[in-house]
Amino acid sequence: MKTIKGPGIFLAQFMGDNPPFNDLKSICQWAKGLGFVGVQLPAWDSRCIDLQKAAESKTYADELKGLINECGLEITELSTHLQGQLVAVNPAYDAMFDSFAPEQVRNNSKARTEWAIQQVKFAAKASQNLGLKASATFSGALLWHTVYPWPQRPAGLVEMGFAELAKRWLPILDAYEDAGIDLCYEIHPGEDLHDGETYEMFLEEVNNHKRACLLYDPSHFVLQCLDYLTYIDYYHERIKMFHVKDAEFNSTGKQGVYGGYQSWVKRAGRFRSLGDGQVDFKGIFSKLTAYDYDGWAVMEWECALKHPEEGAKEGAIFIDNNIIRVTEKAFDDFAGSDNEDQLNKSILGLV
Repeated sequence: MKTIKGPGIFLAQFMGDNPPFNDLKSICQWAKGLGFVGVQLPAWDSRCIDLQKAAESKTYADELKGLINECGLEITELSTHLQGQLVAVNPAYDAMFDSFAPEQVRNNSKARTEWAIQQVKFAAKASQNLGLKASATFSGALLWHTVYPWPQRPAGLVEMGFAELAKRWLPILDAYEDAGIDLCYEIHPGEDLHDGETYEMFLEEVNNHKRACLLYDPSHFVLQCLDYLTYIDYYHERIKMFHVKDAEFNSTGKQGVYGGYQSWVKRAGRFRSLGDGQVDFKGIFSKLTAYDYDGWAVMEWECALKHPEEGAKEGAIFIDNNIIRVTEKAFDDFAGSDNEDQLNKSILGLV
């Protein structure tokens, strides 16, 4: 078994316009001061990384890695959540997702998709240049608007949607194979890959591609009322990344999973700071450790109530307290025998 690495912190929700959150070095120093030992970089934020430059220049990648190492931290992974989202966008969402892309490809879905695919491919090479093992993304969605359909879906619609999704992602997955990097889809409502069933449908379409892996985030399963512990039993071999994020689901007589178009504070299901929600993290860390998860535990902070800086401060301690330092010996070794082969023969009546 291996001891899970961490605590790490995903910088996306903390980058801002004011110090220390507006500069990579200063935010890394802030994170280190709270007890974090790793940072996950949002690959769309130029304050954190020039993604194309990191893909094309090993020198730049080494300098970026060196800056973070000098702060006493490691880069855990890169994230292309926003770019991955744009690999597959149903036209119903064009206006809302256009802001994820640069000005020159907005109002042009074909150009936007091509830009997004190239971006995610850049992250493969950048990850290789940075000496990383995995990278995070979203699958995007062509079918999400039909998730609870009325009228009913036409026959063949789902199959066609997943075939098209796979067509777009297969060349990207091949680029990750060439770079030796696992591409980890965050299974998330709003994406076509939003639970185990949809992930398996996608896997079938991409021929069980070895690089089509998973980012495990239990908070999204709490909000879907999905058994997030048994999920690990099913998919532990594919789980290569871990977002430590808490959530709670408290249904009422007025709303359930869909939230009634309410704000985050008023939803039955909402994300919480670590330790304030309902997620069984002791069970999660135990299962991942037993299954020999070889990666980082990275806090993703999203909470409608608590201040982010307080959430980060508490989160570093929370993750550190949940990481299991694995044992190097069995607890009952003291009762063993020096000559167990001879003893075993005796017990079995063979001597």
